[in-house]
Amino acid sequence: MSLEHINFFMGNSFKTFLKHTAKDFHNQSVNPPVVRASTIIFKSMQDIKKTQNKYLKDPVSGNFDYGRQGTSTTYALQQILRKIEECYKVYLTPTGFGAIFLGVLSVVKPDDEILVTDSVYSPSRLLTETYLKKFNIRAIFYNPNDFNDLKSKITKKTKLIFVENPGSNTFEFQDLSKIVALAKKNKIYTAIDNTWGTPYFLKPIKLGFDMSIVSATKYYSGHSDVMGGSLAISKRVFKLVEATNKVSGLRLGPDDAYLILRGIRTLDVRLEKHQENALKVSKFLSKQKKIIKVFYPYKKGSQNYKLWKKYYSGASGLLGFKIKSKNKNSVLKFVNSLKLFGYGFSWGGFESLALYQTHQALGKRQFTHINKDEHIIRMHIGLEDPKDIIDDIKQALKFIK
Repeated sequence: MSLEHINFFMGNSFKTFLKHTAKDFHNQSVNPPVVRASTIIFKSMQDIKKTQNKYLKDPVSGNFDYGRQGTSTTYALQQILRKIEECYKVYLTPTGFGAIFLGVLSVVKPDDEILVTDSVYSPSRLLTETYLKKFNIRAIFYNPNDFNDLKSKITKKTKLIFVENPGSNTFEFQDLSKIVALAKKNKIYTAIDNTWGTPYFLKPIKLGFDMSIVSATKYYSGHSDVMGGSLAISKRVFKLVEATNKVSGLRLGPDDAYLILRGIRTLDVRLEKHQENALKVSKFLSKQKKIIKVFYPYKKGSQNYKLWKKYYSGASGLLGFKIKSKNKNSVLKFVNSLKLFGYGFSWGGFESLALYQTHQALGKRQFTHINKDEHIIRMHIGLEDPKDIIDDIKQALKFIK
């Protein structure tokens, strides 16, 4: 489908765009076919040069001269994501963490400092806190609930503010516009992990972020059968990311791109149902005496609710809650007694999942304090009947002592 067709459908609603864009009239298929290629073949040396010149003139045009750069399948996905992210360019990676790696490594150099939210995804913490030390790049963690803490930690060496919103496992929401304004004032780059909200509910580049990261493994795919990541960028960081991308080798294969393309058609339908179910479950959980806190923006008037409502048009299906019990085994029995929930990592598929979050899973946090008799459970609320999900949780709660 031509860019003109994509622009036409973007003139309609987000929902219509997802259903009608990227049709392949040449092959007469609703979804673009899987095009696999290492060698991209040309009619002449002059044609190779023309393609290379077109790419240099317009780096988002899809003019490739080698399979590592992409094929028509990966380009179709890039174009869809570019439109829904409302960004300059999208880079596709084999995993969501690959997108984080590409984004961070593109903008930092030895002797730089990075400010990272303390409630960041644990592999992101490992990357910034441990791995980057090898290159004399220092990560400083800030309190996601205290903007002044972030502000006080900026130095002349600060190159990047890395946000995850909401926070991993504990779901803190931050005042995003204030962070962007602070970064721009100090000429600092900004990146956000937007996997929870996706650009369906939040468009970070429009807010002023330089980089928006989404794990395509989760809601884009929606079926727990593919891995991938996307890094959407502003034009401000294009040259930096383009240079790193050329030497990174982080590429999404066409087969995975096809599965994500197929899944993203129903992103809106699935997310709205996830949200509906998660809201019902969170309200049920909030009424249970054994649960002392629910991590989901359901409670009007709360600080998290206000910050969520300020920036997001909706909420996804991922939530958490805190149980107070001196008997850890009884909490584990509660989790293991759930019948409709699978036990496993990741989330964003059609099925409900549950995990007992160990202190190790939370990482070495400085500002999140969990008492010994407190236990965090993470749940991804799937597309099942919400009554069945609630009934399942209800029957398992009796095991908590």
